[in-house]
Amino acid sequence: MALCVHVACMAQQAEVETAAEGMSRWTVRPGVELGTQVAGERHLFWDLPYKVAPGAGFNPNRHWWEFYIKPSVAVNYALGEHSAWYARLSAVGSGTHRRDAFDAGGTGRMGLEEAVVGLQWPLPSGAAQFDLSVGAQTFSLGTGMLISNGASNGFSRGALKLGPRKAFRETAIARLRGEALSGEVFYLVPNENPDSDSRTRLAGAALTYRPGSDEQAGLAYGRVLRSTAAYPQAAPGGVGVPSILPDAREGLRFLYGFARRPLWQGAQSRAWVAADLAHEWNNRLPLRAWGGRLELGVELPTLHWQPKVTLGYQSFSGDNPHTSRNERFDPLYYEGSPGAWATGSKSSMVFINTNANALQATIALHLTPRDTLTWYFAHVRANQLGSPLQFGQGTRVDVIQNTPVILAGVIHPHLSNDLFIKYTRAVNRNTYLTAGFSASFPGAGMDQLVGGKAPIWTGWFANVVLAY
Repeated sequence: MALCVHVACMAQQAEVETAAEGMSRWTVRPGVELGTQVAGERHLFWDLPYKVAPGAGFNPNRHWWEFYIKPSVAVNYALGEHSAWYARLSAVGSGTHRRDAFDAGGTGRMGLEEAVVGLQWPLPSGAAQFDLSVGAQTFSLGTGMLISNGASNGFSRGALKLGPRKAFRETAIARLRGEALSGEVFYLVPNENPDSDSRTRLAGAALTYRPGSDEQAGLAYGRVLRSTAAYPQAAPGGVGVPSILPDAREGLRFLYGFARRPLWQGAQSRAWVAADLAHEWNNRLPLRAWGGRLELGVELPTLHWQPKVTLGYQSFSGDNPHTSRNERFDPLYYEGSPGAWATGSKSSMVFINTNANALQATIALHLTPRDTLTWYFAHVRANQLGSPLQFGQGTRVDVIQNTPVILAGVIHPHLSNDLFIKYTRAVNRNTYLTAGFSASFPGAGMDQLVGGKAPIWTGWFANVVLAY
């Protein structure tokens, strides 16, 4: 009888221990992020709408409010010491009150952001780990020159400048990570605004070598499998209305290389050099394009305010109006925020990364452990004269040698000089306050478009973001 009781007790204890072990394998992390912002603009787009569409009644002086909420939950189940099943689910609700810079307002949407499941496990040798995931999730290649921002914001979704959506709508990603070398294969479908969905699908592969925390080199190849996105093409000689090539993105291929290497690292200072270069082509259309950036930086942590200075030059080809081929660079889904791949600050709302180049400098000062002040400077120019700067904006009637002609783009390369000042305060571990002021001083190209001296375009914003 005693033996039976002892065996029963041992069995019950084993069940409790097994249940406890099963529960300990689960990790559940709920979270929520909230943000609100007020922003204003004066002389929007250098008052260019007055020149292009004087009867449209566009107000170049305005302010508006934006907001978003992003609840999320992440689940992880440990299958073994280095293997696990995981899932992430999040949604975004966003909106805009009053009319924003693109004259959209009173809009907002609620929808999924991330909805992804994945499995990771080590290879038998233990030298690498395999990771396979599918669903809606964020994804980035290299420094974000071509692939980073997988979702659209603004317009019917609201929150144009806060930009809370980042995840691609559909993905399938396989990764193999070693100690320094990693490879990945990807399939991506962007989460574009329903009223401007190009139905783009793309796939590719990348190989990255990271021997240190501040050092990397990588190469990526990708192809657009399907797309209805159109490209503009400059009129012959730059005189005339640009042609619109339907479905021109479909079949686009790219080869993208990126590298970052320390020049020196020490207790008192560190410096680095970084480079990105991309080549694009399409066998369906006569298209050849290129883009890239060279960057130098230095950080001085022992000096007062710990300054960090970055100097970079980036350039993206535009369509040459004197060839039958299209040389327009397609920036795809790049990270277009200042400090990443924006061409200028205010100018980046007008000039996407095509037919543009910019000499840019950034100075960041850590005033206190919680306060950071950052200056961004940019000198922006056009690569090709008489060629569309974005999607045909700037097409107009002009007079050359007493003859009215239709022109696109600019006939002077200097577009603008941009200044952006941003202050960030970490109020506590969950709350961040950011405020900024920006100004774009028009160059000769913009002056010529408005037929005189274009005004200085200024803007400001202040936002609070809470993350738990």
